[in-house]
Amino acid sequence: MARKAVGFGENDLRALAGTRSFERGLRYLDAVSGLEVGDGSVTAGVHGTDVYEVELNLDGGTGVSGRCDCPYGQEGNFCKHCVAVGLTVLRQAEAVPRQRAAARARASALETWLGALSRDDLLTLVREQIAEDRELRRRLELRAAAARSDLGTVRERVLALIDPRPFARYGYVEYADAPGYARQVEEAADALRALTTGGHAAHAVGLAEKAIRVLGEAYGEIDDSDGVVGQAVAAVTEAHREACGVARPDPERLAKWLADQVLGDWNDAADLDPLDYAEVLGPSGLARLRHLAGEARRGSPRGWAEQYLMERLVKAEGDVDALVALYAQELVPSGATHLRIAEELESAGRADEALAWAERGLRDTASEAHADGRLVDYVCTRYTRADRPAEVVRVRRDRFRAERSLAAYQQLRAAARAADCWETERGAALAALREDARREHGGWYRGSVLIDALLDDGDLDAAWREAVGRADDRQWRHLADLSRETRPADALTVYLRLIEPLKEPTGDHVYERMAQLLLDARTCHRVLGTEVEFTAYLAALRVDLKRRRKLMTILDRHGL
Repeated sequence: MARKAVGFGENDLRALAGTRSFERGLRYLDAVSGLEVGDGSVTAGVHGTDVYEVELNLDGGTGVSGRCDCPYGQEGNFCKHCVAVGLTVLRQAEAVPRQRAAARARASALETWLGALSRDDLLTLVREQIAEDRELRRRLELRAAAARSDLGTVRERVLALIDPRPFARYGYVEYADAPGYARQVEEAADALRALTTGGHAAHAVGLAEKAIRVLGEAYGEIDDSDGVVGQAVAAVTEAHREACGVARPDPERLAKWLADQVLGDWNDAADLDPLDYAEVLGPSGLARLRHLAGEARRGSPRGWAEQYLMERLVKAEGDVDALVALYAQELVPSGATHLRIAEELESAGRADEALAWAERGLRDTASEAHADGRLVDYVCTRYTRADRPAEVVRVRRDRFRAERSLAAYQQLRAAARAADCWETERGAALAALREDARREHGGWYRGSVLIDALLDDGDLDAAWREAVGRADDRQWRHLADLSRETRPADALTVYLRLIEPLKEPTGDHVYERMAQLLLDARTCHRVLGTEVEFTAYLAALRVDLKRRRKLMTILDRHGL
């Protein structure tokens, strides 16, 4: 009921915070004060070493996210203070819908009141606010300068707004300061839009380009883990595009600027797509951009940015053959490029050519241990559609021989079962895995794929035979778990062996693992009818480790 009312539950908070922070948050429930529920968010103060401000965003019933200005929260973590506020909200869940409605009513009432004020009353109100709020005054001063065409002041203020130095206390804009800097960058974007709508689009173009340059050079020294600065930079680039649409700058000069943005290694912030400017560039600008892209690619044939720019332009022209020729110049060993070519050809209605390219990709990657699985799936899907099951088996067999992985084994099994030939294929596949196991470290192959394959097949008897000297602890545990009822004595031996090394280390995680193994061992004793032996074993273990109080608590909780 609580989850339905607020859009999240205790499990969501635990998943976000982790068990440790969640448990600590439980202790701070009495430290929450000033809880305020808005339409889509909750704010509160939490008293700890200091009074920390917490804001939880309720994502329309799909979850919750949070921010806190404590040191741990400033690193981007969902901290114990966020947990405390979230739990407080859950405990008041029945009142949340009413509080949200009240928040909307207050907002509506404020809007009505403002609409009823006279011009003089509004001016008085604004003057009062700008006298107290420096940030608001700065924003309004910038808008006023744009409105009266004071271009020098606008330029000066925009460049001041995007200057990261006031936020870089140690030569670097830290995570906690990024949102404040992002707000200033967004102000700069608003000012650029105001220039455009005020009849100064050409000036906005030049100033936006300068701003984008400054932002690109600064971005590498900003901790933008939440992406807030990147979003603000996107607003600046959008303001530039809008200004270009009005000012209509020289197409060839714009093409040169766009090419520099995409190809320059200094710009990590602005994610520009030159084709967003296609209408402004026109035929001459696009031709210039294509020429520049060609020059850049010849100078750096393997450069990622050069490849991206040329691909975007060729794709926009709709010339599939030119795009295929471009991709074919750099065929990566994994077969990923072959797949891209196949997909482009198929989209163009050239299915036979697409399959031929994909098949070529399989041939070219035949010796690669890690070919692109999507390419293999592409070919197998088309063979299946064409009712060619034997070909699907052949492809999966070849990939298994190259990869020798559990995933490749599972895919071969699925294909061979569909073709009614799994018994034959399985024998050959297991023989290959046994040979691998014998070769590896003189037969002491840890974590053999052979064991995983047998476990995945459910062939437990074979897995027990092959496990000695080959299985790792994970596989032994899995084998024992699957065999508790059918081979309890063997499973018990495994559990007791895995418990021994856990007697030395400490920590909740270790204790929980030990408790689970003990529960499994108890199950085996019950099946064997030897519960008295388990009772004696457990009593001796508790005596040996009695000084570990947390372990004793965990064992008690599990009924051990």
